[in-house]
Amino acid sequence: MRPLALLLGIALGSAVSLFVGLSMTAVVLLLLPEFKDDFAGEWRPLMIGIGSTFVLTAIAAASFVGELKGWRWRRAAQGLLAVAIAALLWRYWP
Repeated sequence: MRPLALLLGIALGSAVSLFVGLSMTAVVLLLLPEFKDDFAGEWRPLMIGIGSTFVLTAIAAASFVGELKGWRWRRAAQGLLAVAIAALLWRYWP
């Protein structure tokens, strides 16, 4: 495996774990209807986070598969992944 493919695999695994973790948080909140009022203000940021990490996961998966298969558009996908990571860092960095 090439070094870039390894780094893209790490990025993909991290994106998947973020997406799954946020999705499971939403499931837990759905299963606790008695705390609905307590978590009312958390739904919008949670859904934005889930959507953002879903997009990041899709881009990382495309970059990873493109690198493994050697497709011509893999560099564009990798550039888009770099932009997506930078945008998320800009948005969520304290």
